[in-house]
Amino acid sequence: MTSMPISERLGGHLKRAEQALAAAKYAALRPADLTVPQYAALLYLEENPGISAAALARACGVTPPTMTTVLKNLQEQGLIERTPHEWHKNILETRLTAKGEQVMAAADARAVRVERGLAAEFSDEERETLIALLARCVAYLESPQPG
Repeated sequence: MTSMPISERLGGHLKRAEQALAAAKYAALRPADLTVPQYAALLYLEENPGISAAALARACGVTPPTMTTVLKNLQEQGLIERTPHEWHKNILETRLTAKGEQVMAAADARAVRVERGLAAEFSDEERETLIALLARCVAYLESPQPG
């Protein structure tokens, strides 16, 4: 069996970057009383009003039961409303409330500061390269692997 030093394992580097980004966003969103999953749901809902919970879960990269919990909490805070679909009564459409739009605007401004700060660490060319390299990681990891 061939061993690989931890320092050469890309997965560890990717995980550390993801954890650091999540921690920075959690800190930025705390004053808005939102978690990162709640913020992600509001972000996708803002761009896709009426999206179903299942589609929202896929977009946010969480399981449907997790999204159900996120939506329940957002609804209890008065940030979203869920109404039966016009034709498919067993599907609930989810939309931001006026309060949800206000909270989202404040939270997004804070999250964007994190994103802009991170982006500023790189030149335009470096950012484009990083995005392309990460896309290659995703493409490889999502493709069928032998064995």
